Amino acid sequence: MGKYFGTDGFRGEANVVLTYEHAVKIGRYLGWYYGKNAGKKARIVIGKDTRRSSYMFEYALCAGLTASGADAYIMHVTTTPSVSYIARTDKFDCGIMISASHNPYYDNGIKLINSNGEKMDEETILKVEDYIDGKIDIPLAAREEIGRTVDYVAGRNRYIGYLISMTKYSFTGKRIGLDVANGAAWSIAKGVFDALGAKTYVINDEPDGFNINNGCGSTHIEMLQKYVVDNELDVGFAYDGDADRCLCVDEKGNVVTGDHIMYIYGNYMKERGKLLNNTIVTTVMSNFGLYKALDKAGIDYEKTKVGDKYVYENMVQNGHRIGGEQSGHIIFTKYATTGDGILTSLKMMEVMLAKEKPLSELAAPCVFYPQVLKNVRVKSKPEAQNDPEVQAAVKKVADALGDEGRILVRESGTEPLIRVMVEAKSDELCEKYVDEVIEVIKARGHVA
Repeated sequence: MGKYFGTDGFRGEANVVLTYEHAVKIGRYLGWYYGKNAGKKARIVIGKDTRRSSYMFEYALCAGLTASGADAYIMHVTTTPSVSYIARTDKFDCGIMISASHNPYYDNGIKLINSNGEKMDEETILKVEDYIDGKIDIPLAAREEIGRTVDYVAGRNRYIGYLISMTKYSFTGKRIGLDVANGAAWSIAKGVFDALGAKTYVINDEPDGFNINNGCGSTHIEMLQKYVVDNELDVGFAYDGDADRCLCVDEKGNVVTGDHIMYIYGNYMKERGKLLNNTIVTTVMSNFGLYKALDKAGIDYEKTKVGDKYVYENMVQNGHRIGGEQSGHIIFTKYATTGDGILTSLKMMEVMLAKEKPLSELAAPCVFYPQVLKNVRVKSKPEAQNDPEVQAAVKKVADALGDEGRILVRESGTEPLIRVMVEAKSDELCEKYVDEVIEVIKARGHVA
């Protein structure tokens, strides 16, 4: 990771960590970089979520891009996977998404996407960072070389059409709940499900710039759980702020995680001979229960570092077709180059309709270990992680758990947090062991 860009872009509190000056410079460099050897103006597509600060960053990026001679195509409020899709299919030089995903409204982020719809390569990102730090000089465009902005809402509409084409099944007669988190899915998801014939019930679809992810969406799924049960819906789907992740709620109100989704769709692919290499790509955060269920189903798996970036890299290198994270980032490489929450929900509907089973029955073979994850805000992630006394506390817990659970302590890729996770036979044991490690982190003075 670079100085500014983490595993999921340049993210932080708007105008505190990530400022409008940063956005101008990012636009300036990308506009120059992609136009310098092309013999034509660079074409760069931009999307944003519903945060108040997203307007500021959108205009700042456009100012930088056009000042360097690029044309900026603006999709307005849209999802991260839609920017990825349009960057790839409409042959843009690159794409930019303005979003801090599941973070609160006062944070924001800038995600860079290459012309293949994938996360930008590290080499280019480091060049952007060098320009931000004043290590590179680039010229301003002048006269006829100055760029322009183009309203590109047509790109978003084309993406909606693509999603609708993703299933051969009609959703007629199905009662489906959507929690769009007052975020980017607000402008897309309902239209897709309506077009497929569903009776669609939507909550948290009144974004005001400040309520994105606020007690709603995939990070606060309890609201959708209650809504599904109270309204006797067949299923519910919850997205995060930029809709690159999806969690589900079955007809009984139970949460169906990303691990469940990989199990369900992986089995469905295997049954049809579509699971290339007979392998699902997970991260180290996936639950023991998933691996036990996959073993029973005769499906192999790989484990990567946390981050859909690492999942995707593994999938591309090894030719695997499905992978993802427990948090709901699910990647189907046949259809997309990034996690796509709405696509994931359509794929879950496909399995339910094809097998004529409710989601609760499809998820039942996954019996998950209790898991507790707590975050600790720290002054320095490496210092806290590498502290000998912290490491000794982690080893003590690991020894106590033996083969009946596990502990994982890792650094967040996007925030100044150490994440402590324990899986064990009971919630009480999980809480006990997580708190033991956190107490040592606090006692050693690492807490910010």
